[in-house]
Amino acid sequence: MSGLVRTFHPLPARTRRLAMPLLLGLPPLLAAVLTVFGALELLDPHLWWKAALAPNAVNANEMLFHYAFLPRLAVGLLAGAALGLSGTLFQQILRNPLAEPTTLGSAAGASLALTVATLFAPGLLDGWSELTALAGAGVATLAVFMVAGRRRLSPVALILAGLVVTLIAGSASALLVLMKRDYLTELFIWQSGSLVQNDWGPTLRLVPWLIAGGALAALMVRPLAVLDLGDDTVRSLGLPPTPIRLAGLAIAVALGAVVVAAVGVIGFVGIAAPALAGRAGARTLKARMLLALPIGGCLVWFADQTVQRLGFIEEIPAGTATALIGAPVLLLLLPRLRLAAPGAAVTVGVPDRTLGPRTLAMPLIALALLIVVAVSFGRHEGGWEWATGGNLAELLPLRLPRVAVALGAGVMFGMAGAGLQRISGNAMAAPEVLGVSAGAALGVMALMLLTPELGRLPILVAACLGAAAALLVLVAVGRGEGAGSERLLLAGVAVTTAASALEALVLASGDPRLDFLLSWMSGSTYRATGADALVSLAGMAATLVLLPLAARWLEILPLGPMVARALGIDTAGSRLAIIGLIAIPTAIATVAMGPLSFVGLLGPHMARMLGFRRALPHLFASGLLGGIVLVAADWCGRMLIYPWQLPAGLIAGFVGGPYFLWLMSRAR
Repeated sequence: MSGLVRTFHPLPARTRRLAMPLLLGLPPLLAAVLTVFGALELLDPHLWWKAALAPNAVNANEMLFHYAFLPRLAVGLLAGAALGLSGTLFQQILRNPLAEPTTLGSAAGASLALTVATLFAPGLLDGWSELTALAGAGVATLAVFMVAGRRRLSPVALILAGLVVTLIAGSASALLVLMKRDYLTELFIWQSGSLVQNDWGPTLRLVPWLIAGGALAALMVRPLAVLDLGDDTVRSLGLPPTPIRLAGLAIAVALGAVVVAAVGVIGFVGIAAPALAGRAGARTLKARMLLALPIGGCLVWFADQTVQRLGFIEEIPAGTATALIGAPVLLLLLPRLRLAAPGAAVTVGVPDRTLGPRTLAMPLIALALLIVVAVSFGRHEGGWEWATGGNLAELLPLRLPRVAVALGAGVMFGMAGAGLQRISGNAMAAPEVLGVSAGAALGVMALMLLTPELGRLPILVAACLGAAAALLVLVAVGRGEGAGSERLLLAGVAVTTAASALEALVLASGDPRLDFLLSWMSGSTYRATGADALVSLAGMAATLVLLPLAARWLEILPLGPMVARALGIDTAGSRLAIIGLIAIPTAIATVAMGPLSFVGLLGPHMARMLGFRRALPHLFASGLLGGIVLVAADWCGRMLIYPWQLPAGLIAGFVGGPYFLWLMSRAR
């Protein structure tokens, strides 16, 4: 896969002189004004310096100003600066505009470690919480390096391994949340990036890390800049690309992990700060690094001060605020953003397999046998048994709709992921990154906030409206001849980030309907009915018929716009048509089973690793493997801890994730 190098449309000098001060100066100015108003609520201006240096222990407002207000301001600026620098390093090293501090799974590993410690070893949180988070981040990152090491730590391998480790850790955290939700409300807020402070401890711990990380990054500027020339050129200059990439990643991971340890997970800043730096005119790596530091700090500062001054009764985590404010900013920047043409999707050293009766026979047979097992074989109070005759007739109305929903959703997610990866040439592409799954989830969460009732029809309507809104955003962003697939992916990232932020806010609210929301968002078939099964199977049939009609486009578009136009293909129109064909089954599958993303990522890569690299066989194989994964995951979720049940999405993460990592480690 060719590297993805971000470039920007040059602005006229006069426009740039007028636009850049407004772009970079307005948020800090507003944040400063809001900060002054917040300080005035506590103290008169003539007491600020006294309270900052030597507060009066008898005066409660002076103590709040010194130990809460100022540390919160400082830790937000430091955390944002660290994330901005970390995101710049990640995007430079991985050569991908979607890379950010959470790409290698460090944030998910830290969150999982703290969740486990909260439930099973609370003593570790008494003075050891930062080390616990750092240990989780280190283990997750080490797992990524071990898997990607067989491919010389190439950018694609690092991105894929990091995403899978993140999904596995996220599945584990979600499972613990489902089991012990009442004990983890405060952890929800922390994981969303809480800047609430009681002293200067986190700030003082962040300062040396940021200084050390900045100094080491400054020493790495020239070697990291040379990576843009490609590994072969770097070796010809006498420099080893793998150690350079490893050293830069170590700095980026450490900066991201220490922020997670100090204030929790603050997403999106790692993407937004480098994007804004490039939009402001920073062309070189050194300029982007220097500019991303203050931009990242100001993003967190502005977001935190904004939500504080809006007068909410409940605390809104800073990570949620930065995502809700930053996602629209990225959408506004996308029309001016130009990205390199997509390259071919990642491949491995196995022979290509053409579509034929024997090629897909084994997966089809495996899927048929799996459906028989899922319907007939199960567990009850008396143990395991095969259901036959009248017993099977009684169980079919209960089991068959769940199997049908899982099968249809798996096929649709798998084929949608394959199509998205092919038109974008980006191994990170999945239905969740497209933003349609997130849009459907946003619709359901908005319904929760607007009405106390969650009937099946309102949920269906809300999810479809949310998915349609996300699709409209994609169409608006991708309109025009110059629209690139990477720009559509970035729009999907913005929608997904906003959905994740709202999800974290709802989870932290303690709403009694969270059990339903958590199970649906984890990929559950608990409430599947015959009508759901018919909708899912109809969507699967339509996807199997319609998406393969675009196989020629999917074969040619990855070769680049010049080749496509030379062959008579309207690149903008064909790309948007494929996006529509991908978005519709994704919306149907999301409504039926929840906003799963793992199957859309796992299925296409498993198919490619098994040798299905041409467009048509790749689509069908991805769909089959996606169906196999979800049907098996749903059966395991129903039977493993009977009479309790686990969502299929979590099981898919636990089972499919390690298998995917094993395939990556064996691939050449």
